[in-house]
Amino acid sequence: MDSCVTPLRHGGLSLVQTTDFFYPLVEDPYMMGRIACANVLSDLYAMGITECDNMLMLLSVSQKMNEKERERVMPLMMRGFRDAAEEGGTSVTGGQTVVNPWIIIGGVASVVCQPNEFIMPDGAVPGDVLVLTKPLGTQVAVNAHQWLDQPERWNKIKLVVTKEEVKEAYQEAMFSMATLNRTAAGLMHKFQAHAATDVTGFGLLGHANNLAAQQRNEVAFVIHNLPIIAKMAAISKACGNLFNLVQGTSAETSGGLLVCLPREQAAKFCSEMKSQGSGFGGQGAMGGAWIIGIVEKGDRRARIIDKPRIIEVPPRGSQAANQDNSSTSPAPSPNLS
Repeated sequence: MDSCVTPLRHGGLSLVQTTDFFYPLVEDPYMMGRIACANVLSDLYAMGITECDNMLMLLSVSQKMNEKERERVMPLMMRGFRDAAEEGGTSVTGGQTVVNPWIIIGGVASVVCQPNEFIMPDGAVPGDVLVLTKPLGTQVAVNAHQWLDQPERWNKIKLVVTKEEVKEAYQEAMFSMATLNRTAAGLMHKFQAHAATDVTGFGLLGHANNLAAQQRNEVAFVIHNLPIIAKMAAISKACGNLFNLVQGTSAETSGGLLVCLPREQAAKFCSEMKSQGSGFGGQGAMGGAWIIGIVEKGDRRARIIDKPRIIEVPPRGSQAANQDNSSTSPAPSPNLS
């Protein structure tokens, strides 16, 4: 499970906790703080929990930074983390800071819940629909942005993408990772979600497999559609599938929720995500969710079909996004009907 659920001695309450931390992956310290906080809270949101009672921050300062660098970078990271916590309706009350060879940022999120406040991730049934609430491709976008200054790397992908498209994809990935999954967590209750997880380090297929293995019923997840930040699939292919993005094993950071919903509720869930979701950084690609597959009777595994439909998700602010914000349309593809 994404969070630890501990029954308390007191009247039917449970303590739900999660922890996570990682190394910086974007250049902006403030945004890195926001991303780290969103990533920690996402484990609560994956269980349909929308409130958090308390957060702790875990911080590691690099020994390689001089005093001036520390004084500029670390307060920005801390402010980003705190601002995201505040957006999530909680606050950071403590934590721990150490000196280390590397910068590390993360935290702990805790909440005391009644049983009706969380959704155990084990109730999927045949006929359910799989929905994803953020596009894939964050790892590819972050790496491609780093390659702008590495000619030998850039030469491998320059035929399939422009520098401007890489910069737009990087901005989209950064805003996407900094967006809380809180709206989706609330809608899981409204539309009777049966199970969910968040998509992070194991990639879409890895987390889908983990979720499938936890189900009480003998079910399998079949994924037909892959919403991906525009051009990231082409970059992955140009690199000889270095990232295995279309294969579903490319790591994501602070990715979306993968939700199992009753068939009759899935399109309404996606529509409400689109109407409610502005995401961090304003309305754009993040204002939506995508139907990506189905739940059928099976052996508690997940698979992606041989030729999945790639949904190119234009970055917010890009010409394509401005021309047609309906690209986040949740309408299922013909192979789901």
